[in-house]
Amino acid sequence: MNIKTLVYITTLMLFLALSSCRYKDKETVVPVDPAGDSAKVKIELFNMVGASSLNMGNQWYKNEHNDSFEVTTFNYYISNIKLNSASTIYAEDYSYHLVQQSVSSSHSFDLSGVPYGIYTGITFTIGVDSAHNVSGTQSGALDPINGMFWSWTTGYVMLKFEGVSPRSTEANYAITLHSGGFSGVNNVLRTVTLNFPTPITVGSGAENHVHLSADVLALFRSPNVIDFATLSSIHAPGPDAKLFADNYANMFSVSYAGL
Repeated sequence: MNIKTLVYITTLMLFLALSSCRYKDKETVVPVDPAGDSAKVKIELFNMVGASSLNMGNQWYKNEHNDSFEVTTFNYYISNIKLNSASTIYAEDYSYHLVQQSVSSSHSFDLSGVPYGIYTGITFTIGVDSAHNVSGTQSGALDPINGMFWSWTTGYVMLKFEGVSPRSTEANYAITLHSGGFSGVNNVLRTVTLNFPTPITVGSGAENHVHLSADVLALFRSPNVIDFATLSSIHAPGPDAKLFADNYANMFSVSYAGL
C-alpha cells in the first residue's frame, strides 16, 4: 500500500468518525425548557342547575321534591386540592378557594408548580379544614369579611345556599341553608375524588384546563330528598347541616379535562 492510499483511507475513516459523532449528538440532545419541570393547570368552575347554567334571582327551578325555587346566593369553599396520578400526587400549597356565583373572577384559578406527568383525577375538600377554622383572623378567601364565617359560633360556613320558594315556611318564603361544623358526628367537611374523562399530560406545551361542574339540584336530591316545607333554614352545626352536606358531597363532576 503506497503512501497516497494510506492517507486517503485515514482521512476517510476520520471523516466517517466525525460524522457519526455529529449524528449521535443530534439524536441525544434534550432541549432544556426554561420553565423547568413544572407547569400550571387552570381549574374552572361552572355552577349548573341540571344541564343549564345557574341564573340567580330571575329564573325558577324545581328540585327533586317538585318544589319551585329561585336562587339568590350560592357560595362554597373548595380546599386542599390534589391532582392524582399513578406515580405523583400534586398538592396545592395553601389551598383555599371561595367560589361565589355572583363574583365571576372566583370561578377560575391556577394550580401552580404542577410537576410534569400524567394525571388521572382530582381530589379536594368541600369546606375549610379544622385547623383553619380555629386559626383566628385570616385573609384572602378566609377573610370573615366574605360573609362565610359564623361570628356567634367559631367556624366557617362551608356552603351557603339562599333563595325563595312558595313552599318555605320562613318569612318572605326565604330559603337559607348555611352548612357549617368541622368536628364530631355532625362534621360537614366532605372530600371528593373525581376521575378525568381522559388523563391529562402536564408538560412544556399548552396549559391544561379542568372544568368542574357543580349541580345545584344535587343539593336536594341524594341521599336525602329535601322538602322546603320541612327544611328551609339551617343556621348552625347539627343534624340538618350534616344531612345537607351528605347531599353536596355528590354535586361535583368533571365536565372536561385537557388542553
